[in-house]
Amino acid sequence: MSAQVPEQTGTEKAAGTATGPHRKWPVEDRHVNRDNLRRLWKECQEESFWYRALPLSVGSMAVTGGLIYNGVWKASKRFGPFPKLALAGILGYAVGKASYITTCREKFHNVGLEFGPGSGFGPGFWGPHPGHRHCHHVCEECKKTEAQAASAPPTQN
Repeated sequence: MSAQVPEQTGTEKAAGTATGPHRKWPVEDRHVNRDNLRRLWKECQEESFWYRALPLSVGSMAVTGGLIYNGVWKASKRFGPFPKLALAGILGYAVGKASYITTCREKFHNVGLEFGPGSGFGPGFWGPHPGHRHCHHVCEECKKTEAQAASAPPTQN
């Protein structure tokens, strides 16, 4: 189930480009319909639930229940097997959802959207910050290079 992207006219190309100095739109010169994106997002959510999250959740709960029933794991004296079963179900659900990320990324890639560094989505969306990572911590080496750059005379063109 891949989404079809219609051919684009000159006005649509002009409307889809970014005008800011650091802004790079995720869709550079292809028009992607919002309804197609919503449908694709919903499709990814449903498929990840039915094909990965639910089976892994139920499977991990079944294995945990079997381990408790056979005496490999002990049931809680106060709550019985329910905390371990609930934790197994939650972990199976999370692993199932996380395992479907690459498949959804490929679906969005087929439509024309890119994810990752420099793609327009994520922490670097508002522009690059040279010398810094995505945290607010500045290392000693960065402080030295910034001090040297500030003390150096400005170059004139």
